[in-house]
Amino acid sequence: MKKSLSIVLALVMGMSLAVTGCGGTAGTDTAAAGGGADASSGSGGGEIRLVNNKVEVDAALKELAEKYKSETGVTVNIESLGGGVDTQATLKGYFQAGNMPDIFVIEGDKDYPTWEGNLADLSDGEWVKDTDAAYTADGVVYGFPTTTEAIGLAYNADILEKAGVDPASITSPAAMKTAFETIDAKKDELGLTAVVGWFTESSALYWTTGQHMFGTYLDEGLARDDTTYIDMLNDGGKVDDKRLKDWAEMVALFNQYSDQDLMVSGSYDQQILNFASGKYAFVTQGSWIGATMMNDDKDVYAAAGNFKVGMAPYAFEDGQDTILTNTPNWWAVYKDGNVDAAKAFLEWCAKNDGGQEILVKSCGFVSPYKSCTFVADDPFAQTIIDYTGKGKTSAWHWLSMKEGIGQNATGVVFQNFASGSLSSVDEFVSTLKEVIAAYYAS
Repeated sequence: MKKSLSIVLALVMGMSLAVTGCGGTAGTDTAAAGGGADASSGSGGGEIRLVNNKVEVDAALKELAEKYKSETGVTVNIESLGGGVDTQATLKGYFQAGNMPDIFVIEGDKDYPTWEGNLADLSDGEWVKDTDAAYTADGVVYGFPTTTEAIGLAYNADILEKAGVDPASITSPAAMKTAFETIDAKKDELGLTAVVGWFTESSALYWTTGQHMFGTYLDEGLARDDTTYIDMLNDGGKVDDKRLKDWAEMVALFNQYSDQDLMVSGSYDQQILNFASGKYAFVTQGSWIGATMMNDDKDVYAAAGNFKVGMAPYAFEDGQDTILTNTPNWWAVYKDGNVDAAKAFLEWCAKNDGGQEILVKSCGFVSPYKSCTFVADDPFAQTIIDYTGKGKTSAWHWLSMKEGIGQNATGVVFQNFASGSLSSVDEFVSTLKEVIAAYYAS
């Protein structure tokens, strides 16, 4: 254990226990609740414990565990943290209490510094050769990817077809503007409330503005390994003036053609409900909304015809033709846990004849593994597969921004621009630059 980490974790121990107790409840297997580092230590054994941060797939992961046990005899205890539980704070509390799981979730560069020195090296896994999405740090593989998510300008393909708009043509600012104008002119006959669902309420939706939308400035149109703009940002909050201005013109277009009644005050649930209902031709959210459309909003989605969806690039410069894809988080292995058994489980999960069918079909994950032949029953699954197959994806580097910048700094700037408090693109850009520079200097 690193001395610095132990000090940090001691400080957060009280906080993590408080969060676990008041932010919601964790869905935990009875067997897992009593398990810990002592129960699963060593390099062998027939039991491992996995902490999952997606409570909505808890049942599916337990199905996965049952299948693995039936094939190998090894028990996998699934512990799902949901509701308002802060996963990382809870894990820090487990670490301090000597109750670490064998497999747990990390969000890449954001969490790696916390767990550096406590993660098992996964570089020798056969699965590493079958994916481009493994999490690496300092040339070592530490994270196992379970799914792929995408950020793009999501659209209702049926509405675009009725309006005579070809989504494949949206690879420039002019083409995007033309598409918006064309649909807006036919808004009433298409039954639309607005052309695009773009919501900016900063206290709850900072992540979609200050993280995801700003992330398109960082990566749209770039090769996956191109870190030009995130490197600038992390060098004291520097930005490329021309690229930022071009990107800001796109944000202004969203302001113009969004749902004016909800653009500043609307919630995430309202945004997705209205898109699923066929009230917006476009929505500024990622592929994760497919699960909501097929579950919570399934009735209105069915009433709207279960329309086909797709994604266009956030093309704020000519020729941009990618969507942003990434694994949102990874499964990591605790180096002092049951490492060999955990690695064997991960190996099985990556195989087409192992865990992939359940991970894709039951969890709804879009597989990051090249050998996988299963396709999720998700509206956006095929879109991600198509862009990936054509090599038309850029990476997510917003995960490497200074922690908290969207929530504590940039999110409110988007809201102010949408509300008119910032009255021009130039004012939006200058304010954003000032806020970013100040946050990086703090």
